[in-house]
Amino acid sequence: METLEFNIRINANAEKVWQSLWDSENYKKWASVFYPGSQYKTDDFAQGSRIYFISPIGDGMFSVIEKMEINKMVVFRHLGEVKEFVEQAVTDPSKSWENALESYKLRQEVTGTSLIVKVDILEDFRDYMNKTFPLAIQVIKQISETI
Repeated sequence: METLEFNIRINANAEKVWQSLWDSENYKKWASVFYPGSQYKTDDFAQGSRIYFISPIGDGMFSVIEKMEINKMVVFRHLGEVKEFVEQAVTDPSKSWENALESYKLRQEVTGTSLIVKVDILEDFRDYMNKTFPLAIQVIKQISETI
């Protein structure tokens, strides 16, 4: 696995950027860049909680919110895949997202906020993530600067 990093400067305070990232309706907007209809499901968006990142048909990943400081950072540890809303056992560790990290860090600055995203990826997804993540963070910027 390798780690990719994406950065963007946003003309909004950290609270607005956080809301753009994790308000469920805003999340659907920017995550649709990866897959239309993407959403997250959790009983509690808090450190230690399980969270599901899924498509409308229930395919995606399940994770734990490993670390969180509201308006500052969140780290997800991906635990495995979901198919049709059911957690799947890892059958091939070389093709598994198990233990991959995905983090979002917000750094408040005088005139805005820097968003730094780091994501562990499988080699087969490098080109896709390098193409798609910049589009997603542009949507986050747009949402943040208009709310």
